[in-house]
Amino acid sequence: MHKMIGKFILFILFLSIFSVPFLQTSAAVEKVYHVKIDDAVEKGLYAYLKRSFKEAEDAGAKTIILEIDTLGGHTDAAGQIGQLMNNTEMEIIAYINYRAISAGALIALYSDKIYMSPNGLIGSSGVVDSAGNAASEKAQSMWKAEMINAAESKKRKTEYALAMADADIDMSMYRAGKGEFLTLTAKEAADPEVGYSEGTVTSFNELLNVTGLSDAEIISTKVSFAEGIVRFITHPFVVPILLSIAGLGLVVELYSPGFGVPGTMAITSLLLFFFGHLIAGLAGYETLILFGIGVILIILELFLPGGIAGTLGAVAIVASIIMAGGNPMSMAYAVLIAIAVAVTGMVIIMKFFGKRLHLLNKMVLMDSTDTESGYVSNVNRTELLGKKGTTITPLRPAGTVELDGERIDVVSQGSYIDKGKHVIIVKVEGSRIVVREFEEKGEMKND
Repeated sequence: MHKMIGKFILFILFLSIFSVPFLQTSAAVEKVYHVKIDDAVEKGLYAYLKRSFKEAEDAGAKTIILEIDTLGGHTDAAGQIGQLMNNTEMEIIAYINYRAISAGALIALYSDKIYMSPNGLIGSSGVVDSAGNAASEKAQSMWKAEMINAAESKKRKTEYALAMADADIDMSMYRAGKGEFLTLTAKEAADPEVGYSEGTVTSFNELLNVTGLSDAEIISTKVSFAEGIVRFITHPFVVPILLSIAGLGLVVELYSPGFGVPGTMAITSLLLFFFGHLIAGLAGYETLILFGIGVILIILELFLPGGIAGTLGAVAIVASIIMAGGNPMSMAYAVLIAIAVAVTGMVIIMKFFGKRLHLLNKMVLMDSTDTESGYVSNVNRTELLGKKGTTITPLRPAGTVELDGERIDVVSQGSYIDKGKHVIIVKVEGSRIVVREFEEKGEMKND
């Protein structure tokens, strides 16, 4: 009996010794997701971050580290990312590995903790439009409120966030006098008076040590192929280029026989545009339906007179593009750029190719339809000039005269002419025959 008890105890001890490493390993593993923001803040970035956050939550991660190095981008995309960060229960640590400028600053401010590299920068968040000019007062006001909300959400001092977006606030002590946006260095941000950084670290590994995550399992997310395309397509500089290629391609296709490379490029550009914005969650299927309706109306214009179908089609296509962009103002600028490129291309093609155009000749009358070119709307009876006849109706000023037994519709040269008066034909302009009255005495002669 005692031997059996002893063997049982030895078995328990043996099992415990060999199971402890596995238990320790299981207990020590903490998953941390590492996500890089190292390019422009565009609409595709939101889709990428949304997917990364979902993966982290599903994996049971409690912490996400955003490694930031960006000069900014779309403010509306940054706002969406800020709300995504604000709505998660995971801790978010921002590691500013060089620059968090403009929209990047807003993303950093929505983080629970901020660490910066020694040469890190945060701020300079003034809003500009796609042309590089200061945005409207309405856009400026909205963005300032966004910056304040971001700072308040993590209990940071709002005056510094506001100075990053408002050049009228004097922050001379940080090199930002009136007329300049505030940008903080790593040292300035870590100053307790500012409190915008929890500390300065020289590397990602040092960040893990400082935050107590050195033993965690680091999972770095990668941009998928589709997300890479989306991020490229929704880039602030790429959108106008895509639309310009589409507009110019359609114009060139109008002047080319059959359907060729220009039309293919135009359709491909538009498909890429809608694909990117659809995947990014900005364009809905209603924009595609509206675009399809516009295309159908333009095709119908080739068979229907009046120009109404074509005009409505063009309006529908432009509206669908603006709706797909998320930010109507920036998309309106992109559309204007595309229209300017297309019009310029049209002028150049018409100037250098002239009457050698193909499809446009079926849509627009390129030849002059004057009399010198042989075009007349009616028989031009010039042989009647100088002929004399008698009015058989009053001319008020239009009426009828009899000339060599033929009734002819005429108009007087200006004055009223009564019935039964002698007239002479003084002008013939197509169907318009002009006469004037004359006295038979001294002027009436046999032909």
